[in-house]
Amino acid sequence: MLSSHAAARPKYLTTDLVTETKMALEMGNLAMDPRALAATGAEALRRGDARTAREALERIASLGQADAGIYLAIAHACRLQKDHVAAYAAVENVLALEPFNVRALIQKADHLAALGDARVASVFYQTALNAAPPLHELPPDLREDLERAKAMCNEYAAQFEAFLRRRLVAKGFESPRSSTRFRQSFDILLGKKKIYFQQPRTFYFPELPQIQFYDNRHFPWIPKVEAATGDIRAEVVELMKESSVFKPYVEGDSRQPGKDESGLAGNPDWSAYYLIRDGEIVHENVARCPKTIAALADVPHTSMKGRSPSVLFSLLRPGARIPPHTGLVNTRLICHLPLLVPPDCALRVGNETRVPVEGKVWVFDDTMEHEAWNLSDRPRVILLFEVWRPELTDEERVLVSTMFEAIDAQSGKKPEWGI
Repeated sequence: MLSSHAAARPKYLTTDLVTETKMALEMGNLAMDPRALAATGAEALRRGDARTAREALERIASLGQADAGIYLAIAHACRLQKDHVAAYAAVENVLALEPFNVRALIQKADHLAALGDARVASVFYQTALNAAPPLHELPPDLREDLERAKAMCNEYAAQFEAFLRRRLVAKGFESPRSSTRFRQSFDILLGKKKIYFQQPRTFYFPELPQIQFYDNRHFPWIPKVEAATGDIRAEVVELMKESSVFKPYVEGDSRQPGKDESGLAGNPDWSAYYLIRDGEIVHENVARCPKTIAALADVPHTSMKGRSPSVLFSLLRPGARIPPHTGLVNTRLICHLPLLVPPDCALRVGNETRVPVEGKVWVFDDTMEHEAWNLSDRPRVILLFEVWRPELTDEERVLVSTMFEAIDAQSGKKPEWGI
């Protein structure tokens, strides 16, 4: 039988077999061995003799011996004869046998595109792209077809987006000013963004909204913190004169098994200077940063004995990257106040990437996958701290804190924690 990837001459085809098969056909002996008929069909296609090829291959189908490769060859012969209806029927037979046959998917997409059904055609082109093995494993002609399928998908996607945008603009949609939530949903619909959900590593509190970056209007204490940026920056610049005061953010523990897949354990590329760590004030450090502590006086810090709050200066050295990861609990939010921000720095939370601006706070859910990088030749420094999620009631905050304190009391050990 013919390969399902190509209507090519079978490896077992010999000159004697072709001659024998031709003679049998000329003598009207139609009850042929399918193997011989396949050889005749393949040789005829090689010569461009569509009529002979189709005649031999369709005989195999009538005998109930056709596989996907035979039907692909029939489709090819029919296209050479410009019998597109029969070619499409043969392609449907291929897909009935092999639903993810890449050539058949592309050919069906081509047929639908010719009929003007762009939306369904794009589905079949995309399915072919998803089903295809790596390009280096494919013959050149199939690679070309897949590149064309990709181009068609991009073209249809652009047309679809343009059509939707025209309708939305007619109803007053303005991309920079309209609802942030709707704009994100629109990008997800168009396949421009993925959907991300909270994935806390330690504790999940249900029924909280899935928000990547929060609107600062929810936090009335932010203006006071931002107003103190100059004073806070001055304190951190003074600290940086002593590079040794910043310690690696990720600390290895020989008493605990684990993998350092990110390569950050003990690595000073991502370093920290704590003012408050796991709920305990670092008095020596606080004494050096009084204006920073004063600026945070109205912040609703999380409170769990032995766990939180934490307040620190986070330093990312030139060329460093914090790999994608998620936080511990979704009952808190993480806050950044950028202090020293060279070019080529960014933070991605879920499907949104933002460039930090000195003196402008952002608040985000760290249980969404996030990562950060500093591709510049200078260090990036932010003030980092945690707050309760505004959706939690006072009672819920007390209960969460009490639960974790009870866990620690039962274990009798200091918990592994962090921010």
